[in-house]
Amino acid sequence: MIPSIRQNFNANFTEEKYQNYLSYIKNSLPNALDFKIAETPIFIDQKFTAQLLELGDYVNGEVLGKEFKINTQASLDRQPNIPNEPAYPGCIVMDFAIANNSKNELVPKLIELQGFPSLFAFELLQEEALSENYELPKNYSPFLNGYDKEKYIAHLKKMLGGSKGEHTVLLEIHPHQQKTRIDFYCTEKYLNIPIVCISELAQKGNQLFYTRNGISIKIDRIYNRVIMDELDKQPAAIQEKGKLLLNELAISWVTHPHHFFRISKFLMPFLKHPLVPITQFVDQLATIPKNLEDYILKPLFSFAGQGVIIDIQPGDFEKLENPAHWILQEKVHYAECIKTPTGQAKAEIRLFYFWDETQQKYIATMNLARLSKGKMIGVDYNKTATWVGGSLAYFETK
Repeated sequence: MIPSIRQNFNANFTEEKYQNYLSYIKNSLPNALDFKIAETPIFIDQKFTAQLLELGDYVNGEVLGKEFKINTQASLDRQPNIPNEPAYPGCIVMDFAIANNSKNELVPKLIELQGFPSLFAFELLQEEALSENYELPKNYSPFLNGYDKEKYIAHLKKMLGGSKGEHTVLLEIHPHQQKTRIDFYCTEKYLNIPIVCISELAQKGNQLFYTRNGISIKIDRIYNRVIMDELDKQPAAIQEKGKLLLNELAISWVTHPHHFFRISKFLMPFLKHPLVPITQFVDQLATIPKNLEDYILKPLFSFAGQGVIIDIQPGDFEKLENPAHWILQEKVHYAECIKTPTGQAKAEIRLFYFWDETQQKYIATMNLARLSKGKMIGVDYNKTATWVGGSLAYFETK
Protein backbone atom coordinates (compact mmCIF):
# COMPACT_ATOMS: atom_id res chain seq x y z
CA MET A 1 0.00 0.00 0.00
CA ILE A 2 3.00 2.30 0.43
CA PRO A 3 4.72 2.06 -2.97
CA SER A 4 8.30 2.78 -1.88
CA ILE A 5 8.18 0.29 1.00
CA ARG A 6 6.47 -2.37 -1.10
CA GLN A 7 9.00 -1.94 -3.90
CA ASN A 8 11.90 -2.21 -1.47
CA PHE A 9 10.47 -5.28 0.27
CA ASN A 10 9.81 -7.10 -3.01
CA ALA A 11 13.25 -6.22 -4.38
CA ASN A 12 14.96 -7.67 -1.30
CA PHE A 13 12.74 -10.72 -0.97
CA THR A 14 14.28 -14.16 -1.49
CA GLU A 15 12.75 -17.60 -1.20
CA GLU A 16 15.49 -18.43 1.31
CA LYS A 17 14.32 -15.64 3.64
CA TYR A 18 10.75 -16.88 3.39
CA GLN A 19 11.74 -20.45 4.18
CA ASN A 20 13.80 -19.24 7.13
CA TYR A 21 10.78 -17.27 8.32
CA LEU A 22 8.60 -20.40 8.14
CA SER A 23 11.30 -22.51 9.79
CA TYR A 24 11.49 -20.08 12.72
CA ILE A 25 7.80 -20.68 13.40
CA LYS A 26 7.87 -24.42 12.76
CA ASN A 27 11.00 -25.02 14.84
CA SER A 28 9.57 -23.05 17.75
CA LEU A 29 6.53 -25.35 17.92
CA PRO A 30 7.05 -28.45 15.72
CA ASN A 31 4.03 -29.95 13.94
CA ALA A 32 1.77 -27.13 15.10
CA LEU A 33 1.48 -24.83 12.06
CA ASP A 34 -1.53 -25.96 10.04
CA PHE A 35 -2.37 -22.98 7.81
CA LYS A 36 -0.67 -21.01 5.05
CA ILE A 37 1.63 -18.17 6.02
CA ALA A 38 2.00 -15.40 3.44
CA GLU A 39 5.38 -14.44 2.08
CA THR A 40 4.94 -10.80 3.12
CA PRO A 41 3.52 -8.54 5.79
CA ILE A 42 1.55 -5.49 4.72
CA PHE A 43 2.43 -1.88 5.54
CA ILE A 44 -0.24 0.68 6.48
CA ASP A 45 0.18 4.45 6.47
CA GLN A 46 -1.04 6.83 9.17
CA LYS A 47 -4.13 8.01 7.26
CA PHE A 48 -5.50 4.50 6.74
CA THR A 49 -4.64 3.57 10.35
CA ALA A 50 -6.62 6.57 11.61
CA GLN A 51 -9.64 5.49 9.53
CA LEU A 52 -9.39 1.95 10.91
CA LEU A 53 -9.31 3.18 14.49
CA GLU A 54 -12.16 5.65 13.98
CA LEU A 55 -14.34 2.92 12.52
CA GLY A 56 -13.39 0.54 15.33
CA ASP A 57 -14.27 3.17 17.94
CA TYR A 58 -17.70 3.61 16.35
CA VAL A 59 -18.38 -0.15 16.53
CA ASN A 60 -17.20 -0.36 20.14
CA GLY A 61 -19.45 2.56 21.01
CA GLU A 62 -22.42 0.60 19.67
CA VAL A 63 -21.42 -2.45 21.74
CA LEU A 64 -21.26 -0.29 24.85
CA GLY A 65 -24.58 1.42 24.04
CA LYS A 66 -27.77 0.86 26.02
CA GLU A 67 -29.54 -0.82 23.06
CA PHE A 68 -26.86 -3.48 22.54
CA LYS A 69 -28.31 -6.24 24.72
CA ILE A 70 -31.86 -5.58 23.50
CA ASN A 71 -30.86 -5.63 19.83
CA THR A 72 -28.81 -8.81 20.14
CA GLN A 73 -31.01 -10.85 22.49
CA ALA A 74 -32.56 -12.71 19.55
CA SER A 75 -29.11 -14.06 18.65
CA LEU A 76 -29.46 -16.36 21.66
CA ASP A 77 -32.92 -17.71 20.81
CA ARG A 78 -31.54 -20.98 19.48
CA GLN A 79 -28.85 -21.27 22.16
CA PRO A 80 -29.05 -22.84 25.62
CA ASN A 81 -28.64 -20.33 28.43
CA ILE A 82 -25.20 -20.32 30.03
CA PRO A 83 -24.98 -18.52 33.39
CA ASN A 84 -22.50 -15.82 34.42
CA GLU A 85 -22.69 -13.65 31.29
CA PRO A 86 -20.95 -10.32 32.02
CA ALA A 87 -22.24 -7.14 30.41
CA TYR A 88 -19.42 -7.02 27.84
CA PRO A 89 -16.65 -9.34 26.63
CA GLY A 90 -13.01 -8.91 27.59
CA CYS A 91 -12.05 -8.73 23.92
CA ILE A 92 -13.53 -7.99 20.50
CA VAL A 93 -11.98 -8.61 17.10
CA MET A 94 -12.98 -6.85 13.88
CA ASP A 95 -12.22 -7.74 10.27
CA PHE A 96 -11.70 -4.86 7.84
CA ALA A 97 -11.35 -5.21 4.08
CA ILE A 98 -8.95 -2.90 2.31
CA ALA A 99 -11.36 -1.53 -0.28
CA ASN A 100 -11.77 1.30 -2.79
CA ASN A 101 -14.29 4.09 -2.24
CA SER A 102 -16.10 6.04 -4.98
CA LYS A 103 -13.03 8.28 -5.39
CA ASN A 104 -10.78 5.23 -5.88
CA GLU A 105 -9.15 5.88 -2.50
CA LEU A 106 -8.20 3.02 -0.21
CA VAL A 107 -10.51 2.80 2.80
CA PRO A 108 -11.31 0.16 5.45
CA LYS A 109 -14.69 -1.56 5.28
CA LEU A 110 -15.98 -3.59 8.21
CA ILE A 111 -16.61 -7.17 7.07
CA GLU A 112 -17.29 -9.08 10.28
CA LEU A 113 -16.71 -8.87 14.01
CA GLN A 114 -16.79 -11.28 16.91
CA GLY A 115 -16.81 -11.22 20.69
CA PHE A 116 -14.42 -14.14 20.70
CA PRO A 117 -10.63 -14.52 20.85
CA SER A 118 -8.38 -14.78 17.84
CA LEU A 119 -4.72 -15.70 17.35
CA PHE A 120 -3.70 -13.38 20.17
CA ALA A 121 -0.62 -15.33 21.26
CA PHE A 122 0.46 -16.72 17.88
CA GLU A 123 0.90 -13.22 16.48
CA LEU A 124 3.69 -12.67 19.01
CA LEU A 125 5.58 -15.61 17.54
CA GLN A 126 4.85 -14.47 14.00
CA GLU A 127 6.17 -11.00 14.79
CA GLU A 128 9.36 -12.53 16.19
CA ALA A 129 9.79 -14.64 13.05
CA LEU A 130 9.26 -11.68 10.72
CA SER A 131 11.67 -9.44 12.63
CA GLU A 132 14.32 -12.16 12.73
CA ASN A 133 14.27 -12.96 9.02
CA TYR A 134 13.23 -9.83 7.11
CA GLU A 135 14.53 -6.27 6.93
CA LEU A 136 11.45 -4.37 8.06
CA PRO A 137 11.10 -0.58 7.77
CA LYS A 138 11.75 1.57 10.80
CA ASN A 139 8.87 3.41 12.45
CA TYR A 140 6.39 0.65 11.67
CA SER A 141 4.86 -1.66 14.26
CA PRO A 142 2.17 -4.37 14.41
CA PHE A 143 1.11 -2.89 17.76
CA LEU A 144 -1.23 0.06 18.20
CA ASN A 145 -1.91 2.79 20.78
CA GLY A 146 1.56 2.69 22.29
CA TYR A 147 1.57 -1.05 22.89
CA ASP A 148 4.69 -3.16 22.50
CA LYS A 149 5.36 -6.83 23.20
CA GLU A 150 5.76 -6.36 26.95
CA LYS A 151 2.66 -4.19 27.40
CA TYR A 152 0.62 -6.48 25.16
CA ILE A 153 1.58 -9.60 27.14
CA ALA A 154 0.90 -7.80 30.42
CA HIS A 155 -2.60 -6.84 29.25
CA LEU A 156 -3.28 -10.38 28.00
CA LYS A 157 -2.18 -11.82 31.36
CA LYS A 158 -4.43 -9.44 33.24
CA MET A 159 -7.39 -10.13 30.95
CA LEU A 160 -7.04 -13.89 31.01
CA GLY A 161 -5.96 -14.22 34.63
CA GLY A 162 -8.61 -11.91 35.96
CA SER A 163 -8.20 -9.44 38.80
CA LYS A 164 -7.95 -11.98 41.60
CA GLY A 165 -5.31 -14.32 40.23
CA GLU A 166 -7.83 -17.00 39.30
CA HIS A 167 -6.67 -20.27 37.81
CA THR A 168 -7.42 -19.98 34.09
CA VAL A 169 -7.53 -22.74 31.47
CA LEU A 170 -7.81 -22.53 27.68
CA LEU A 171 -10.86 -24.65 26.87
CA GLU A 172 -11.51 -26.20 23.44
CA ILE A 173 -12.96 -29.31 21.80
CA HIS A 174 -10.06 -31.63 20.91
CA PRO A 175 -7.60 -28.71 21.02
CA HIS A 176 -4.66 -30.67 19.61
CA GLN A 177 -6.64 -31.41 16.44
CA GLN A 178 -7.64 -27.82 15.68
CA LYS A 179 -6.14 -25.82 12.79
CA THR A 180 -5.46 -22.99 15.24
CA ARG A 181 -3.69 -25.20 17.78
CA ILE A 182 -0.43 -23.29 17.30
CA ASP A 183 -2.12 -20.33 18.99
CA PHE A 184 -3.06 -22.56 21.93
CA TYR A 185 0.57 -23.66 22.29
CA CYS A 186 1.73 -20.04 22.10
CA THR A 187 -0.81 -19.15 24.80
CA GLU A 188 0.70 -21.84 27.00
CA LYS A 189 4.24 -20.69 26.12
CA TYR A 190 3.84 -16.95 26.66
CA LEU A 191 1.14 -16.91 29.36
CA ASN A 192 1.52 -20.25 31.15
CA ILE A 193 -2.15 -21.14 30.63
CA PRO A 194 -2.88 -24.89 30.40
CA ILE A 195 -4.81 -26.31 27.45
CA VAL A 196 -7.84 -28.38 28.46
CA CYS A 197 -10.19 -30.41 26.28
CA ILE A 198 -13.87 -30.15 27.16
CA SER A 199 -13.82 -33.94 27.57
CA GLU A 200 -11.59 -33.50 30.64
CA LEU A 201 -14.08 -31.44 32.65
CA ALA A 202 -15.56 -32.72 35.89
CA GLN A 203 -17.99 -31.02 38.27
CA LYS A 204 -17.92 -31.15 42.07
CA GLY A 205 -20.61 -29.04 43.69
CA ASN A 206 -20.63 -25.74 41.85
CA GLN A 207 -16.99 -25.99 40.77
CA LEU A 208 -15.24 -27.33 37.67
CA PHE A 209 -12.05 -29.38 37.69
CA TYR A 210 -9.65 -31.10 35.32
CA THR A 211 -6.96 -33.65 36.11
CA ARG A 212 -3.22 -33.54 35.41
CA ASN A 213 -0.83 -36.27 36.52
CA GLY A 214 -3.49 -37.69 38.81
CA ILE A 215 -4.12 -34.36 40.54
CA SER A 216 -7.53 -32.68 40.38
CA ILE A 217 -7.16 -28.95 39.64
CA LYS A 218 -9.93 -26.38 40.13
CA ILE A 219 -10.89 -24.05 37.30
CA ASP A 220 -11.76 -20.45 38.21
CA ARG A 221 -11.71 -18.83 34.78
CA ILE A 222 -12.21 -20.18 31.26
CA TYR A 223 -10.36 -18.71 28.28
CA ASN A 224 -13.05 -19.94 25.95
CA ARG A 225 -12.11 -21.24 22.50
CA VAL A 226 -15.14 -23.53 22.18
CA ILE A 227 -17.54 -22.60 19.39
CA MET A 228 -20.76 -23.82 20.95
CA ASP A 229 -22.41 -24.77 17.66
CA GLU A 230 -19.60 -27.26 17.14
CA LEU A 231 -20.68 -29.14 20.27
CA ASP A 232 -23.82 -30.30 18.46
CA LYS A 233 -21.64 -32.15 15.95
CA GLN A 234 -19.70 -34.07 18.60
CA PRO A 235 -20.23 -37.59 19.98
CA ALA A 236 -22.69 -37.92 22.85
CA ALA A 237 -19.94 -38.11 25.48
CA ILE A 238 -18.52 -34.73 24.43
CA GLN A 239 -21.99 -33.18 24.30
CA GLU A 240 -22.66 -34.37 27.84
CA LYS A 241 -19.47 -32.67 29.05
CA GLY A 242 -20.59 -29.51 27.28
CA LYS A 243 -23.83 -29.55 29.27
CA LEU A 244 -21.82 -28.99 32.45
CA LEU A 245 -21.34 -25.41 31.28
CA LEU A 246 -25.11 -24.87 31.52
CA ASN A 247 -24.99 -25.29 35.29
CA GLU A 248 -24.60 -22.55 37.90
CA LEU A 249 -20.84 -22.68 38.35
CA ALA A 250 -18.31 -20.62 40.29
CA ILE A 251 -16.41 -19.60 37.13
CA SER A 252 -15.84 -16.52 34.98
CA TRP A 253 -15.29 -16.32 31.24
CA VAL A 254 -13.08 -14.71 28.58
CA THR A 255 -15.20 -14.50 26.54
CA HIS A 256 -18.62 -15.75 27.59
CA PRO A 257 -20.22 -18.06 24.98
CA HIS A 258 -23.19 -15.69 24.56
CA HIS A 259 -20.86 -12.99 23.24
CA PHE A 260 -19.86 -15.19 20.31
CA PHE A 261 -23.42 -14.82 19.06
CA ARG A 262 -24.20 -11.26 20.18
CA ILE A 263 -21.05 -9.70 18.68
CA SER A 264 -21.03 -11.31 15.29
CA LYS A 265 -22.74 -11.04 11.93
CA PHE A 266 -25.92 -10.64 13.98
CA LEU A 267 -24.84 -7.14 15.06
CA MET A 268 -24.09 -5.93 11.52
CA PRO A 269 -27.67 -4.84 10.57
CA PHE A 270 -27.69 -2.48 13.56
CA LEU A 271 -24.49 -0.67 12.51
CA LYS A 272 -24.97 2.47 10.43
CA HIS A 273 -21.72 3.99 9.21
CA PRO A 274 -20.39 4.94 5.75
CA LEU A 275 -17.65 2.31 6.08
CA VAL A 276 -20.00 -0.48 7.20
CA PRO A 277 -21.72 -2.33 4.32
CA ILE A 278 -25.51 -2.11 4.38
CA THR A 279 -26.76 -5.33 6.00
CA GLN A 280 -30.29 -6.68 6.47
CA PHE A 281 -31.84 -9.76 8.03
CA VAL A 282 -33.26 -11.79 5.16
CA ASP A 283 -36.60 -12.39 6.93
CA GLN A 284 -37.03 -8.61 7.24
CA LEU A 285 -36.52 -7.80 3.56
CA ALA A 286 -39.44 -5.88 2.06
CA THR A 287 -38.38 -6.98 -1.43
CA ILE A 288 -35.48 -8.91 -2.90
CA PRO A 289 -33.13 -6.47 -4.66
CA LYS A 290 -32.89 -6.76 -8.43
CA ASN A 291 -29.15 -6.00 -8.43
CA LEU A 292 -28.20 -9.19 -6.58
CA GLU A 293 -24.69 -9.02 -8.06
CA ASP A 294 -24.06 -6.22 -5.54
CA TYR A 295 -24.82 -8.40 -2.50
CA ILE A 296 -23.75 -11.58 -0.73
CA LEU A 297 -25.76 -13.95 1.47
CA LYS A 298 -24.25 -15.02 4.78
CA PRO A 299 -25.52 -17.52 7.35
CA LEU A 300 -25.56 -15.88 10.78
CA PHE A 301 -24.28 -18.84 12.72
CA SER A 302 -21.24 -20.10 10.86
CA PHE A 303 -17.57 -19.25 10.80
CA ALA A 304 -14.51 -19.29 8.52
CA GLY A 305 -16.60 -18.35 5.49
CA GLN A 306 -18.69 -21.51 5.57
CA GLY A 307 -21.98 -21.33 3.69
CA VAL A 308 -21.49 -17.85 2.22
CA ILE A 309 -23.19 -17.37 -1.17
CA ILE A 310 -21.16 -14.90 -3.24
CA ASP A 311 -22.93 -15.12 -6.60
CA ILE A 312 -26.58 -14.97 -5.57
CA GLN A 313 -29.37 -16.29 -7.78
CA PRO A 314 -33.02 -15.30 -7.16
CA GLY A 315 -33.90 -18.90 -6.35
CA ASP A 316 -31.36 -19.00 -3.51
CA PHE A 317 -33.78 -17.20 -1.19
CA GLU A 318 -36.42 -19.91 -1.60
CA LYS A 319 -33.88 -22.55 -0.60
CA LEU A 320 -33.09 -20.94 2.76
CA GLU A 321 -34.46 -23.19 5.47
CA ASN A 322 -34.71 -20.34 7.98
CA PRO A 323 -34.41 -16.83 6.48
CA ALA A 324 -34.12 -15.34 9.99
CA HIS A 325 -30.73 -17.02 10.27
CA TRP A 326 -29.33 -15.25 7.20
CA ILE A 327 -28.23 -11.73 6.32
CA LEU A 328 -28.06 -9.99 2.97
CA GLN A 329 -24.98 -7.79 2.91
CA GLU A 330 -23.81 -5.19 0.45
CA LYS A 331 -20.85 -6.64 -1.42
CA VAL A 332 -17.48 -5.12 -0.56
CA HIS A 333 -15.02 -4.93 -3.42
CA TYR A 334 -11.55 -5.58 -2.08
CA ALA A 335 -8.82 -3.48 -3.65
CA GLU A 336 -6.05 -5.45 -5.34
CA CYS A 337 -3.60 -3.19 -3.58
CA ILE A 338 -0.66 -5.44 -2.68
CA LYS A 339 1.85 -5.80 -5.49
CA THR A 340 3.55 -9.20 -5.44
CA PRO A 341 5.90 -10.98 -7.86
CA THR A 342 3.01 -13.28 -8.83
CA GLY A 343 0.30 -10.67 -9.31
CA GLN A 344 -1.82 -8.30 -7.27
CA ALA A 345 -3.25 -9.44 -3.95
CA LYS A 346 -6.05 -8.11 -1.79
CA ALA A 347 -5.97 -8.00 1.97
CA GLU A 348 -7.95 -7.91 5.18
CA ILE A 349 -6.89 -6.67 8.61
CA ARG A 350 -8.22 -8.03 11.90
CA LEU A 351 -7.76 -5.68 14.84
CA PHE A 352 -7.57 -7.05 18.39
CA TYR A 353 -9.45 -4.95 20.94
CA PHE A 354 -8.93 -5.54 24.67
CA TRP A 355 -11.09 -4.04 27.41
CA ASP A 356 -9.17 -1.45 29.43
CA GLU A 357 -10.55 -1.35 32.96
CA THR A 358 -8.91 1.98 33.81
CA GLN A 359 -10.18 3.84 30.76
CA GLN A 360 -13.46 1.90 30.62
CA LYS A 361 -13.19 1.34 26.89
CA TYR A 362 -11.84 -1.07 24.26
CA ILE A 363 -8.31 -0.44 23.04
CA ALA A 364 -6.88 -1.64 19.72
CA THR A 365 -3.69 -3.49 20.65
CA MET A 366 -2.40 -5.67 17.79
CA ASN A 367 -3.60 -7.38 14.63
CA LEU A 368 -3.39 -10.09 12.06
CA ALA A 369 -3.66 -9.72 8.29
CA ARG A 370 -4.71 -12.08 5.51
CA LEU A 371 -3.80 -11.88 1.85
CA SER A 372 -5.83 -13.42 -0.95
CA LYS A 373 -6.01 -13.76 -4.70
CA GLY A 374 -9.31 -15.64 -4.71
CA LYS A 375 -12.97 -14.70 -4.35
CA MET A 376 -12.71 -14.91 -0.59
CA ILE A 377 -9.99 -14.35 1.96
CA GLY A 378 -10.03 -17.77 3.66
CA VAL A 379 -7.26 -20.28 3.00
CA ASP A 380 -9.64 -22.71 1.29
CA TYR A 381 -9.96 -20.21 -1.56
CA ASN A 382 -6.19 -19.82 -2.02
CA LYS A 383 -4.86 -23.36 -1.93
CA THR A 384 -2.61 -23.11 -4.99
CA ALA A 385 -1.72 -19.39 -4.90
CA THR A 386 1.52 -17.81 -3.68
CA TRP A 387 1.94 -14.62 -1.69
CA VAL A 388 -1.33 -15.31 0.12
CA GLY A 389 -2.23 -16.49 3.61
CA GLY A 390 -1.90 -15.29 7.19
CA SER A 391 0.32 -12.36 7.99
CA LEU A 392 0.70 -9.17 10.03
CA ALA A 393 0.02 -5.52 9.27
CA TYR A 394 2.72 -3.03 10.25
CA PHE A 395 1.38 0.44 11.00
CA GLU A 396 3.29 3.66 10.42
CA THR A 397 4.03 5.10 13.86
CA LYS A 398 5.34 8.54 12.82
